[in-house]
Amino acid sequence: MEPTESTFRDMVNLSPFPVYLCTGKDLVITVANNATLKAWSRDASVIGKPLAVALPELTGQPFLGYLLDVYHTGNPFHSDISRVDIDVEGSLQTYYYKFNYLPMRNSAGEIYGVAAFNTEVTELERAKQEVEESRMTLYNLVRQAPVGICIIRSADLVVDVVNESYLELVGKKRKQVEGKNIWDAIPEAKDFYAPVMDKVISTGVPFIAEEAELVLIRDGIAENVFVDFVYEPVRHFDGTINAIMVIAFEVTDKVLARRSIEDIEERNRLAIEAAEIGTFDFDMVKLTTVTSDRFNQIFGFDGPVPHRRLTDAIHPEDRSIRERAHDDALRSGYLYYEARIVRPDESVHWIRAQGKIYRDKDEKPVRMLGTILDITEFKRLQQQKDDFISVASHELKTPMTSVKASIQILDKLIKSGTQPDKISTFIDKANSSLNKMQHLVESLLNVSRISAGQLELSKSRFNVAEMVNESCDYVRLAGDHQVIIKGDKELEIVADKQKIEQILVNLVNNAVKYAPNSKDIIIEFTKRKTTVKITVQDFGEGIPYDKIPHLFERYYRVDSSGVQYSGLGLGLYISAEIVERHGGKIGVNSDTGRGSTFWFTLPLGD
Repeated sequence: MEPTESTFRDMVNLSPFPVYLCTGKDLVITVANNATLKAWSRDASVIGKPLAVALPELTGQPFLGYLLDVYHTGNPFHSDISRVDIDVEGSLQTYYYKFNYLPMRNSAGEIYGVAAFNTEVTELERAKQEVEESRMTLYNLVRQAPVGICIIRSADLVVDVVNESYLELVGKKRKQVEGKNIWDAIPEAKDFYAPVMDKVISTGVPFIAEEAELVLIRDGIAENVFVDFVYEPVRHFDGTINAIMVIAFEVTDKVLARRSIEDIEERNRLAIEAAEIGTFDFDMVKLTTVTSDRFNQIFGFDGPVPHRRLTDAIHPEDRSIRERAHDDALRSGYLYYEARIVRPDESVHWIRAQGKIYRDKDEKPVRMLGTILDITEFKRLQQQKDDFISVASHELKTPMTSVKASIQILDKLIKSGTQPDKISTFIDKANSSLNKMQHLVESLLNVSRISAGQLELSKSRFNVAEMVNESCDYVRLAGDHQVIIKGDKELEIVADKQKIEQILVNLVNNAVKYAPNSKDIIIEFTKRKTTVKITVQDFGEGIPYDKIPHLFERYYRVDSSGVQYSGLGLGLYISAEIVERHGGKIGVNSDTGRGSTFWFTLPLGD
């Protein structure tokens, strides 16, 4: 059976796409399927009417012109997506279609109408527009963002979008970056970060860097900068990664400022450690204390202890000092006191505590920060100085009294003219006392010169044996001790002879003073490769082991069996300084009950 016109009409009506036929130059609507009527928002009454009459809103739109052009020329017309505005219940609505206009011919080949086949793509077009709008929104957001943002296509690593903040960060112009491969635009970062970006693209895992140090070429100058940045993968609707968003923020100023603070804190820490200062943080509300390692060491603890144990460590006799100091601190805001502490091993040490009180908004004291310093050695030296002043006063007073008494007696003898034979005796006594005073004053002057760095050496070549013999004559003349000298009588050195004699006299005097019952003193000098070693040995009680490390300190005076000997405690200190100025060494070997051997070495000299 041949298809009929009715069959074709049914096929047109069944089509889900708008199909209609316009005939004649007036484009009279001859056929319009249901999809067409629905698209036009019209009913079947439009059939038989010219298209311009049925859809007057098309006037001014290009479609009537396209249809007439096909009708007159016979050339088909195919459009891409086109916008068409349709009157729907009195309101123009916008739709998007793809149009295909084909000429219709009769059996004679004449054009009698135009068939229109339309495909609606409104939803697709609107989706594209939304995507574009989203893209533009994103683009505008990126441009206006206060942090650097750069969007890079994953396929070819071409920069799609970049904002001014990012350009300012990398020191480039827009034309140098936008539309360019990111590593061509910023080659200085490629070696390290190209593999990182490739990994983000391949794995989809973001990369986050904090305070990354980069060398960026900005305005032609290489600069070290610090940047917080993220490589964030951007996924397509199907889950594939189509771009990488780089979000970057320069933190160079912050890093440098923090490092400066850290440097200051480190210098302070090193200064505190060098000064061996302990620190504490006392919570005055909770009565808890956070202490440093050095603080704990000063108190003799292995680690932090409760606050109560710290207060209990204060010597019982000094606890009132601490309490008064804390009471004063509540008024003045500052803590200061010196007191003794008793360590767990029962040893007693001196500490100096200083602190500052911090108050809350109600002026209530809530916190104290402070330091603790072990001043045991300082106190010991201070006591030595006090003892020295006492001894020096006594040592100077005795010969001064003797000189004064001798002069008074001489005055009487001279005025009376009697007993002239005694005058010389008292003159000798006065001279002896003056010599003692001169020796004491000279020792003090030497200490002053040493402290001021003004102890000068006057070197000459001399025979060691002769120098030793001359230095010991006074001991032989006294007759109480026997001096035994051993060594090469031809040995010579280059040194300050007067000052070396002073050392030897000091050592021999100590042997006489601290070993009164030992009649033999052995002085020996031996030549080594480049030095001479001189020793002074006695056979007295020796020196206690705990006193040996302090022998060459200023003002230190050794006692024996509780007996204090005369002198200022400067001889060994001065001797050590003289030896050091010569480039030599000084020391002592001693066994309690077996005597002592003092020794020093001197360079042979040129």
